[in-house]
Amino acid sequence: MSYGASKPITFEPVDPARDAELLHRWVTHPRSAFWMMQDATVEAVREEYAGIAANPRHDAFLGYVDGAPAFLMETYDPHHSPLAGFSELRPGDLGMHVLVAPPEGESVPGFTTRVFGAVMARCFADPSVLRVVVEPDVRNRAIRAKNVAAGFVEVREVAVPGKTAMLSICARQDWVGSGEVDHLTPELLDLAQRHLVAKAIAEYAHERLVAPAPTGDGRYALEVGATTYTFRARTHALEHWVVDPASIEPAPDVQVFIAQLAPVLGIPGELLPTYLEEIASTLASAAWKLRHRRVPVADLVDADYQEIEAAMTEGHPAFVANNGRIGFGLDDYRAYAPEAGAAVRMHWVAARRELTRLSLAADQSEEELYAGELTPGTGDAFRERLTGLGLDPEDYLFLPVHPWQWRNKLAITFAPDVARRDLVHLGEGPDDHRPQQSIRTFFNSSRPERHYVKTALAIQNMGFVRGLSPAYMEATPAINDWVADTVHRDAELRSCGFEVLREVAAIGYTGDAFHRLAAPSPYRKMIAALWRESPVPRLAEGERLTTMAALLHRDADGDALVTAWIKASPVDAATWVRSYLRAYLRPLVHCLHAYDLAFMPHGENLVLRMRDHVPVGAFMKDIGEEVAVMTTADRVPLPPEVERIRGTFPDDVKALAVHTDVMDGVLRFLAAILDEDGVLAGEEFWGLVRECVEQHAADHPELAEAAASYDLLRPRFRHSCLNRLQLRNTLQMVDLADQAESLIFAGTLANPIGRPS
Repeated sequence: MSYGASKPITFEPVDPARDAELLHRWVTHPRSAFWMMQDATVEAVREEYAGIAANPRHDAFLGYVDGAPAFLMETYDPHHSPLAGFSELRPGDLGMHVLVAPPEGESVPGFTTRVFGAVMARCFADPSVLRVVVEPDVRNRAIRAKNVAAGFVEVREVAVPGKTAMLSICARQDWVGSGEVDHLTPELLDLAQRHLVAKAIAEYAHERLVAPAPTGDGRYALEVGATTYTFRARTHALEHWVVDPASIEPAPDVQVFIAQLAPVLGIPGELLPTYLEEIASTLASAAWKLRHRRVPVADLVDADYQEIEAAMTEGHPAFVANNGRIGFGLDDYRAYAPEAGAAVRMHWVAARRELTRLSLAADQSEEELYAGELTPGTGDAFRERLTGLGLDPEDYLFLPVHPWQWRNKLAITFAPDVARRDLVHLGEGPDDHRPQQSIRTFFNSSRPERHYVKTALAIQNMGFVRGLSPAYMEATPAINDWVADTVHRDAELRSCGFEVLREVAAIGYTGDAFHRLAAPSPYRKMIAALWRESPVPRLAEGERLTTMAALLHRDADGDALVTAWIKASPVDAATWVRSYLRAYLRPLVHCLHAYDLAFMPHGENLVLRMRDHVPVGAFMKDIGEEVAVMTTADRVPLPPEVERIRGTFPDDVKALAVHTDVMDGVLRFLAAILDEDGVLAGEEFWGLVRECVEQHAADHPELAEAAASYDLLRPRFRHSCLNRLQLRNTLQMVDLADQAESLIFAGTLANPIGRPS
């Protein structure tokens, strides 16, 4: 009998007494030679499957097509099998065997592939199964090809009873045919389109690129080309718009919307396709999250740090194209996007020492760094790998790389360096990591007390290729030491619970051809990493962690996490906001007034400490790239290796460290959420912000001159616009070495905490 590929496939447990003769015909057929039962008797087959039926860690099923048996499937726990003890195995692994019955007539093209898909679907139907493990005979090239086509990665040859096998593993996110585009439906896309167009209208209006006209009853109209969009909206302080996505008419298409607006937005024609690609990727991400990441706020109120991190759905609150990730395929998205929540293991390379820069914090040594980051035995295994290649381990430094970066860049673009053994691939590291919202930074979930790892990643995301420069990072540990020491010695900052997570080590390879060229390029930023302290060991009893981005999070039903936290806390909304501002705003104001020290304090760069759902402190991170001392050496002396962070700016630009980065970049969104939810009126919220600034001034009369120069209570401040930067140049928004000169202004904004003009 031959089987039609369109017929239904079902499964039934093997009954050894009933099925022994059928299975005997299958396993002794010449086509089943690799099943290793060619000489078995019927009784031997019956005993084999009776043993499997009695084994709680091994199962066998007959697969039926249109009611007729067509294949045999076995699943087993690889940790209790001949594979037990192999270092590649992890919790959540499921072993699998499949045997398609020999056809009784003409073979049906594609039938084996369809059966294989049904088998994999059954394996992954159990949510506890994270990976499927197979071990085909190395000579069985046909089934090995099927495995690879389905998403299996061939790991290595292994010796198991009766054969040399090719150990192969398929992670859930790598399975080809796993409903990979089930999020791309008209219904979900419409929701994603409406959300993104609502955000585009709100942020472009905020940046005065468009001007919606009121039509009455809370509705507005916006002419875009030949189309007039109407919608409901409300406005708040700082010209902040809240647009109702469901009210937008006609049904919007965000790419058409932006293409029609391109002349107004100022997007260069040659860069418009790149921006539209980032918009499409942001749409796809939003649709995926609507399908797979519908985590209700109620489940996040008491969630742990990494559960909250993975549940964030918005990305940067101001940028419209904020989930670009150009370079990632769909399988990469599911493997490495923070919202996918998948565990990731860093790949490691050995980089020739004389061609590599390693810089360390003052209290770090190379030996201590690697002893902490590599579990016992891993470093020895890496050194043995080098010795086995005839190389001296002392000639190399160990460098972690993103798995995507290894496969797509190092092994291709830097093939000569690998072939010369200037770079040597060492394989996966031992720890599971979770990607953070910044996409290229990873939290060690196997050992949370260990450092974050930040890796170079050559994808285009939100206006930059996300590389890391070895030259630029060389001073990073020294900069972090100085900032951390300054913060730690300050009694005011300690009383606010404000601390710094230092970047304690930075490493980068510079032996490639691109470093020998005169002109700089993104290719010089492809092979580098840094290590940042974890906040976990510094938590006090009863404290929990959350990314500050969570304060702006609404779930798919529109419920705000900050509202839920305030309601779950033992204090009223005003007290909660005061506590938050003391942990966040007051330290930033103090750093400006006392040291002319400015951070980049957006949601992803702050980790809040919470007690009883109330913020009680904060960890500032991402110091090396995003900190500045905005004064002269006579006021704030710096060590020579830290001088890079010094810059001189006009007072009104210096004040943007609070006006733009804090008030416009974070607090305007938070104020609107609390007002919209009826938790705290906007006027009262901004009154608390002013109270925080004035109270700091009252407590520190010795800083009155600096406070006057910043004048955070001035009636208006310059309106610095983020989307305009990305729209001007979608490939590189700003020059990181001179960010102030890259700013684009659109007049001034009324200061919601300002003195009357």
